[in-house]
Amino acid sequence: MQKIMVVDDEEVLRMLIEDTLEDLENVEIHTAENGLEALSKLSTDPYDLVILDYMMPEMTGIEVLQQLDEEKKKTTAILMLTAKAQDVDRIRAVEAGARYFMPKPFSPMELLQIVEGILSGEEK
Repeated sequence: MQKIMVVDDEEVLRMLIEDTLEDLENVEIHTAENGLEALSKLSTDPYDLVILDYMMPEMTGIEVLQQLDEEKKKTTAILMLTAKAQDVDRIRAVEAGARYFMPKPFSPMELLQIVEGILSGEEK
């Protein structure tokens, strides 16, 4: 069973992502509404993929990655979502440990294809 955590301060988006991914086989989906909750869950449970919003109040996605243990970054794929699709944001996300980057808005099918690729090891 693979585990995904969706971290976004917008409940509607968290629910949309969760609904989009719920039909994936052998996947368990968890959510967190902020960076502190995500770090707490990541400290106790392993996840195969974390879908992480770039801009959140209190703690940004970049700050979450900066506080995440280096070993977790090696074993957990990070897909950063952002409405700020500038190159500097992508570079900051990758430098902080994100392996994948997806601009908002996105279609549910696009997200599903990317997540399937990441979980199967086909997305590089």
